[in-house]
Amino acid sequence: MEYVTAGWDDGGFHVDASAYLAELPRLRAGLPPGARTFATDPGHYDIPGATRCVKDLELAGIHLATDKSGGLVLDFAPNAFKHDFGLRISYSGVRHFAIDYDHSIDWMSVDTVLLDEILPDGNGGCRHEIALTDASITIQCEDLRAVWAQGHRPTRGWGT
Repeated sequence: MEYVTAGWDDGGFHVDASAYLAELPRLRAGLPPGARTFATDPGHYDIPGATRCVKDLELAGIHLATDKSGGLVLDFAPNAFKHDFGLRISYSGVRHFAIDYDHSIDWMSVDTVLLDEILPDGNGGCRHEIALTDASITIQCEDLRAVWAQGHRPTRGWGT
């Protein structure tokens, strides 16, 4: 990630979105509408207080379109101690999708979100990077749509 710091150091996980938040007023005009709405949501990076902060969401599913629509969906379950809802992010016009496993943390049962960063890609779309406890996800797409679930787990259904 270019502005957000998220990773493991000797004392545990270290996350810091302050440099990204400082740049976001300049970057927002270059983001497509859905990405801009998600990135600028006041709770997105409110780590200690917001139930709609991405920190600590649990990766619950990855769904790739089997046709040439370029669709991709990532489902995130809520952390029982922090979130009221899960999150579904639907990507349109996906040009690149990658999961990179940098290390493995044996004592964690699921990959959870440390932080993410959404940047304009210069082609009218965006690049979304998500740092997880064990891996990182990178998606380049035309736009994305983030919806907080109406149920407590993705299997209970999703709102619109």
